Amino acid sequence: MLKQAVAAFLHELADVRLASVHTVAAYRRDLQNFIAHCGADARLSEITRTQVQDWLVAGHAAGMAASTLARRLSAVCSFFDASVQAGLCPANVAAGIRPPKQSKRLPRALPPEQTSALMQPTDGSSDVRDLALLAVMYGCGLRVSEVVGLNLDDIDLHQMELRVFGKGRKQRIVPLPDGVLWLMQDWLDERISAMDEQAVFLNKYGKRLSARSVQRMLKARALQVGADISATPHRLRHSFATHLLAGGVDLRAIQELLGHASLATTERYTHLDIAKLTAVYDEAHPRAKIR
Repeated sequence: MLKQAVAAFLHELADVRLASVHTVAAYRRDLQNFIAHCGADARLSEITRTQVQDWLVAGHAAGMAASTLARRLSAVCSFFDASVQAGLCPANVAAGIRPPKQSKRLPRALPPEQTSALMQPTDGSSDVRDLALLAVMYGCGLRVSEVVGLNLDDIDLHQMELRVFGKGRKQRIVPLPDGVLWLMQDWLDERISAMDEQAVFLNKYGKRLSARSVQRMLKARALQVGADISATPHRLRHSFATHLLAGGVDLRAIQELLGHASLATTERYTHLDIAKLTAVYDEAHPRAKIR
């Protein structure tokens, strides 16, 4: 049955493939919606390519973004691949279906003065923790999930390194710049020892800080210090990469620091730099406005 096969696939995705909690949650939503479309009692071997296509068309008609439809197709393709390998169905009926074309949006980076504003001390009760957290996100280019997932034994202050577990629990080592190191040391000196809690960043109850709490803190801090209120943890990560590229750092090195599996993902930042060069040209070159 389709429902049981989906449950087995999600279990494998989380416990065997070690996919991120966000990926598992998104695939669960997508596949549950697919079950509702096909019928809870549908047999896996009887599902057709037309049903998959009709499901995607229905999502498009409901106004879903191209990126959402592409993720839905990816979820169903992965599910059928796993089902074929497990001998539950003869073929992947979703194979070869082309995802909708997505617009290429450039990452938005904060200007250096905005990141500096966010790093200004405040009189907040958790300021020492927040400064260290922001410094790690921006100074090391970490995802918010990677920051809140840091444990005490992931930090090596003597070697000035962090061990980071990214998507799919892939491990990488990133350097700790001097400024980040000092702020991290300040926080570790202040951090209250919590029984059985190895998380680096704790909330007021002594438990691991959540990604949502970091997002709320960043918004509140931006309002307090007069920084751009559209600042998000992911924009800090984009800013890290963009500012390194502008400073002449090799793209391969940036790929390693960000933990991108493909260089193509990192190459988006070269387009952003070209856009900046074009803006400078249009502003300054005497022939830019000649048509």
